[in-house]
Amino acid sequence: MSVSDEILEAAARRSEALVARDPELLRELHHPHLRWTTHRGDVRDREAYIAGNTEGELVWRAQHLLEAEVLAVGDTAVLVAVVHDEFERAGEPGALDMPLTLTWVREEGTWRVLAAHAGPPR
Repeated sequence: MSVSDEILEAAARRSEALVARDPELLRELHHPHLRWTTHRGDVRDREAYIAGNTEGELVWRAQHLLEAEVLAVGDTAVLVAVVHDEFERAGEPGALDMPLTLTWVREEGTWRVLAAHAGPPR
């Protein structure tokens, strides 16, 4: 399997974990030193990112990556895509398309997101 295939597979698992509200799988797929910049410009660490996506009013219904491209050098890979998000917030349905950049690092054979930026919404 190519690095690109490995990253796309891991990204699909990450999307599935969001929909499943699975904090353990999200923790596994995100580096302990994660920094996630939201489409509103907030920067979250791993625990804040996971809590914000598995608890409270935000419920993921689907997430699809469009126009995905993976650039890899050694044990670092950058996934650039347009993400299509379907969700509910406080019971209200919504959908957004926005640019997404995920920087993945491989440690001991496992790919994890170290840094990410989503947005702005289109």
